[in-house]
Amino acid sequence: MKHYLWSLLLLFLAFSCGEKNSRQAGSVFTDVPYTQDYSIKYHTTDSSVAVYKSFADRNGVIKLYTSKGIMQPYAGKMLYPGTVVPDDTYRPMTKKNIAGIGIYDNQFVFIDDKAVLSNAWAGTLYSQHNLPDARIFAGGEGFAFLISNEQNLRYVKDGNTLWEKAGVTVTDIVYDDTQKRFLILSPKTVSVFKAGDNSYSELFAGDNLTCLALANSGKNLVIGTSDGYLTIDASSGQQQGDIQRKLPWTEITAVAEINGRLWFGSTRGAFSLKEDGRYNYYASRRWLPSDDVRHIAPGPEESALITTGSGLGRICFKQMTLADKAEFYEKQVRLRHIRNGFNATLVGMKDGNLGTGFMEDSDNDGLWTAMYLGGQAFRYAVTKSPEALQNCRESLDAMERLYSVNPVKGFPARSFERVGFALHNKEAWIKAPHPEWEWKSTTSSDEAIGHIFAFGVLAELVDDEPIRTKAIGLIDSLMQHIVDNDFYMIDWDGKPTLWAKWHPDYVNARPVVVGDRKINASNIVAMLQTAYHFTKKGIYKEKAFELMDKHGYLENLMRPMKEIGRAPEDADDWSKMLSEGWNHSDDEMYFLGYWGLYRYAFNDTLKEKFKEAIIDHWEIERPEKEGAWNITTALTGAKEFDLDEAVWYLQEYPLDMYSWRIINSGRKDIELIAPNFRNQSTKEVLPPDELRISRHNANRFTLDGGNEASEYSAGDIWLLPYWMGRYLGVISAAQ
Repeated sequence: MKHYLWSLLLLFLAFSCGEKNSRQAGSVFTDVPYTQDYSIKYHTTDSSVAVYKSFADRNGVIKLYTSKGIMQPYAGKMLYPGTVVPDDTYRPMTKKNIAGIGIYDNQFVFIDDKAVLSNAWAGTLYSQHNLPDARIFAGGEGFAFLISNEQNLRYVKDGNTLWEKAGVTVTDIVYDDTQKRFLILSPKTVSVFKAGDNSYSELFAGDNLTCLALANSGKNLVIGTSDGYLTIDASSGQQQGDIQRKLPWTEITAVAEINGRLWFGSTRGAFSLKEDGRYNYYASRRWLPSDDVRHIAPGPEESALITTGSGLGRICFKQMTLADKAEFYEKQVRLRHIRNGFNATLVGMKDGNLGTGFMEDSDNDGLWTAMYLGGQAFRYAVTKSPEALQNCRESLDAMERLYSVNPVKGFPARSFERVGFALHNKEAWIKAPHPEWEWKSTTSSDEAIGHIFAFGVLAELVDDEPIRTKAIGLIDSLMQHIVDNDFYMIDWDGKPTLWAKWHPDYVNARPVVVGDRKINASNIVAMLQTAYHFTKKGIYKEKAFELMDKHGYLENLMRPMKEIGRAPEDADDWSKMLSEGWNHSDDEMYFLGYWGLYRYAFNDTLKEKFKEAIIDHWEIERPEKEGAWNITTALTGAKEFDLDEAVWYLQEYPLDMYSWRIINSGRKDIELIAPNFRNQSTKEVLPPDELRISRHNANRFTLDGGNEASEYSAGDIWLLPYWMGRYLGVISAAQ
């Protein structure tokens, strides 16, 4: 009862201290700390160095055993990789022919061509073995060690050989502290050596055995193979269940239990077993220097040390709230992603090096910035942060200049840049009246709906009169241009742009099954409602009802999503092209438009209809677990909008937003489904930290991707849904 009352008190405090639109009914996520994973990577600088194992001692010191002796990690933190360098910290060790490394009683132990030795215990451990080429070993009771050179076994203590066996194949040795015995692995068997009676016997026989580890307090023995892993009873040697092959990858190279969780290494990355029986997959250079995992061991501060052929990946775990994560991303945006006030991508980078690269212009500078700007407006509405307010001012200045940098009244440029520095779509760039600048033409409907969304949120939620006045003026300017030009956006050449067309002659020329008919109707009604709400100009309301009643736009936008599909055979080529598959950019446009469609509906009857349309769309989007779409749906007051999945999206998004190349298509733990119109490839979507970095206009079921050269901004990808959730009251302040 006390715990229950305390939880109620926390929730009361959360929603009485700053949330501006607290949800009165339905789901609310209480933002308590969760475990965020991230990677610190250490790369070898010499390609001739092969790395075999890594361990950490009780002091948190990490050492690596390599083809060139003992090495250590240098520097390194998240997003800033370190290197693997020779370990010269204790010079006498550099003169020894170290052939292996291990941990005994949380201290480093080594084996060379003469002895098992350590620098712990005042250096008193020096047990000669006299076994040529010995490199595999494990420590037992009382500083006794079982060692091997892959063909022989020798049990030594204090320099004395107490037992030996020749002609056995050995690939690894593990000491079982529970049953006081050594477990010896070969490609076909697991054998047992007991020092008490010097007995040696076979415990388990199999094929292609590659690695082993004790688990579950020593009750189980987990054995990796070249095609999955199996679990046996550590006492009886009886296999428990079938071999496990529903894994991210089945060619197992390493296994370890770390803090009660099983970890596996493979030839294609590492993965850990979750409580629900699924796996967290750590592959690609987002997590590891390379995917050829050779060894796994516990690291400092409950981390996992993943040794690969190219270095060390340290998977770390940090307790943080979503609010903590937001603070991290806010800094990421401001440090590296603000270009002329725009929310920009850092491109041209090399190997994830944040000291390389540059911010590029984009066809969607206005759209990505509008999404960031909306997020900052929600942030300000919730927190009254002066920093958020200043961010709004600067990005709104950039948005305003899209309208003033070109001579066409009410027409926003896609972007602007200093003369000679634009990269993409060169033919779309036009000299500005100012000789220092040029602007990008061909503005699309994506930009328009993004602008209206952001300006509407600013006008409604930011209590700064200059910002509000500017935002409303920009809404009016854009919408007057569209109305004056018969629902087209007219470019510098006097012609409509390719995509910004809302006139019935264009919209209703599409067959009813083609998505463009629905999206364009939905967006233009939302835009006209927003314009009327803030300007009260009757023309916007008049035109909206004309489109809905006379031209069927209400019917268009209310058409169920299940009816959207490919154009019929007798349709025009343009309609066929538009409907080749599901357009995820349209999803982005719909959901940005839903703010104005529902929030500023002309009357309650329309509002209920629009709610129905939004929820119908959300229902078909549910498999993607798209955080932004789920949270936007909460706008309608719907009781169900998959809040848990939205939080999952926010928590699982990687802190590293670099576009590492990701390959998931060959995984053995995913269930592929038949090709379909929505291009959904798997039965269940993978977590964001196992996918390529992508914006909300991408298909989250795309299994492979990443250009290895860009860092994306969290401004639109993460901060928008988070701060919208905070404003709508479905995510609490940090507890």
